[in-house]
Amino acid sequence: MSTALRPNLLGLSPVKLTALLEGMGEKPFRARQLMRWIHRRGVLDFGAMTDIGKSFRERLTLETTLAPPELVSRYDAEDGCVKWIIRAASGSSVEMVYIPEGGRGTLCVSSQAGCILDCSFCATGKQGFDSNLTAAEIIGQVWLARRELGSFENGGGPPVTNVVFMGMGEPLLNFDNVMDAVDLMLDDHAYGLSKRRVTISTAGVIPGLERMRGRTDVALAISLHAANDELRDELVPLNRKYPIAMLLEATRAYMADLGEHRVPLIEYTLIRGINDHRRHARELAALLADFPCKINLIPFNEFSEVSYRRPSASSIGKFRKILQDAGHLVTVRTTRADEIAAACGQLTGSVHDQTQRRERFLRRLDGEASLDERPAGLIHSARDDSRQQAESQGTG
Repeated sequence: MSTALRPNLLGLSPVKLTALLEGMGEKPFRARQLMRWIHRRGVLDFGAMTDIGKSFRERLTLETTLAPPELVSRYDAEDGCVKWIIRAASGSSVEMVYIPEGGRGTLCVSSQAGCILDCSFCATGKQGFDSNLTAAEIIGQVWLARRELGSFENGGGPPVTNVVFMGMGEPLLNFDNVMDAVDLMLDDHAYGLSKRRVTISTAGVIPGLERMRGRTDVALAISLHAANDELRDELVPLNRKYPIAMLLEATRAYMADLGEHRVPLIEYTLIRGINDHRRHARELAALLADFPCKINLIPFNEFSEVSYRRPSASSIGKFRKILQDAGHLVTVRTTRADEIAAACGQLTGSVHDQTQRRERFLRRLDGEASLDERPAGLIHSARDDSRQQAESQGTG
């Protein structure tokens, strides 16, 4: 059997791996053995899996494969953050980022090569969209990070204690592959992460949110960025199909199933002159007045393709105080790894854009006024492109 046709055991969820092995005539415990070798010890050589019979190891070698994504390059920041670029099977390059803080190590993973949604303030969206990542390419980011950090079982390197789906792509538009990867992150025979330490961030794909209910109980982050539909339509074009009221209702329903006093994280990127005024803070405070949550303010990280600017420290502080005075729990995300273009909203990779959005975007830059003359950050044209692409993908 050619390698391309063999199932890649790296990306098989516990349930799917067990089913595959049972189809090969093996007992369910073999799946637990394999997961421990692959995900806890980082072993990809079947021949080294010494507690598995030789004949079965030989069969695995012939009929299956263990293949993480190709690691293309690594960039280390002075603050300890690391960005890796991996190559997906589609040929696109995708980024992931490790962020250490005290005894915690957070890995920000990607779920797609590019992104279909084209939020106006996100560098990833400006690259267009190529493909969904496979489950092996998603969990492979965790596997590669642990290998690179030397943190597999008995390795003694920095840990990966948290995983956030806040890299390239919209996770809920790649639902099945993301869920398979999440199952491995949570399984005690694989990565054994706490459900509170795996976070899926969504711009508001309501069907995906509804499918999450009863399928998983990991933490949830909502990319809100505006407290009224008119502004959010411009910043997050998906809002035109799934407006704020619908998004909050679906979020409330998902969280209600979790219990344990768990609340979602509301992400709000602060952009100078766009959504950072005191009236925006008061509007956000009122919107979330009876909505238990934590609010994470994210100062915009600038990149060359839009005219948006980062707010002043004073504006950020005033915005935060208004929310806190209204009784909300608020944090401000510290910008990390911006010198290696790994800060929030900066991930781009190298995407073989199937949408031609990137080409159209560059043509507009050549044919229109300079960026400095367009303080709205191209949000109208970005909205139109995103709506067209979302409709072609069944989300618009």
